[in-house]
Amino acid sequence: MTAHLESSTPFLMKKALLCLVLFGLGFGARADELRLIQTLPLPGVEGRIDHLSLDAAGQRLFIAALGNHTVEVVDLKQGKVTHSLSGFSEPQGVCFVPGFNLLLVADGGDGRCHIFDGTTLQPVSILPLGDDADNVRYDGATKQIYVGFGSGGLGIINAADGRQVGSIKLAAHPEAFELEKAGHRVFVNVPNARHVAVVDHEQGKVIATWKTDAASGNFPMTLDESDHRLFIGCRTPSKLVVLNTDSGEVVASIGISGDADDVFYDRKRHRIYTICGAGKIDIIEQTNPNTYKGVGKVDTASGARTGLFVPDRDNLFVAVPHHGSQAAEIRCYQIK
Repeated sequence: MTAHLESSTPFLMKKALLCLVLFGLGFGARADELRLIQTLPLPGVEGRIDHLSLDAAGQRLFIAALGNHTVEVVDLKQGKVTHSLSGFSEPQGVCFVPGFNLLLVADGGDGRCHIFDGTTLQPVSILPLGDDADNVRYDGATKQIYVGFGSGGLGIINAADGRQVGSIKLAAHPEAFELEKAGHRVFVNVPNARHVAVVDHEQGKVIATWKTDAASGNFPMTLDESDHRLFIGCRTPSKLVVLNTDSGEVVASIGISGDADDVFYDRKRHRIYTICGAGKIDIIEQTNPNTYKGVGKVDTASGARTGLFVPDRDNLFVAVPHHGSQAAEIRCYQIK
């Protein structure tokens, strides 16, 4: 018996080593496909950093530096901050609207939406919405801008003249939301109501509410419209919940890192990138619309939980706040 074990030991060791190598390749290969190519310093920026927006033609990145009470404007060609817009209380959402050359900033502190000229960055108008103005989205089909705010509302702004043209009531404060391109629904995370609200913007009302598999803290979301899948990042427990947008039923649930605040769907590669404040980018692979698995994690920094995915550039930007010896910066990853 002893001789048999000794003779088989090298084989068993080689087999175990091969399994470890294969496991490592299977788990880490996707993580290697996010390559850090540029670091953009945010000098003097303190506190939490919220959402980002891109002016693709002008090669400018807009960053809501919430804790710094500013919006930082980074020239991507020069790789540096060129403007720092001040006068905000808590800038949370930013949205550059290219067709009308406008920059919108939602201020959670005073509940107002600030509109700037996209070229001069001079104020154009200010719209009072209500407390806690937050996420901003532009609907290119209707030429309207949506802003989440208050204890439960979506404000609707006409991009052509900057006037508020409507408001849709929700059960509680809205976090991330996504607009259909081929339909007229808006999917809205309403964490304090523990559901996802489905809004018909033509009717101007909520037409359904969906649960998230007993998970709460549903803040970020992204949409795979072609496969009718909605991805919800939840914090308690930390998981990514996949919903069928035809039925609202839960399709899958995958464990993720803690404190997720932004999630993006990469339709070219059928992947989901979840940016988590625990200091990770979780990469989840979509085998088919019903099957998902985690394939890698990329280390970032503590508190780095927001970012922006730009499919046309194959770039993922991640906002890193100042923490200890770590200076505030934007990290740009190239996606292979």
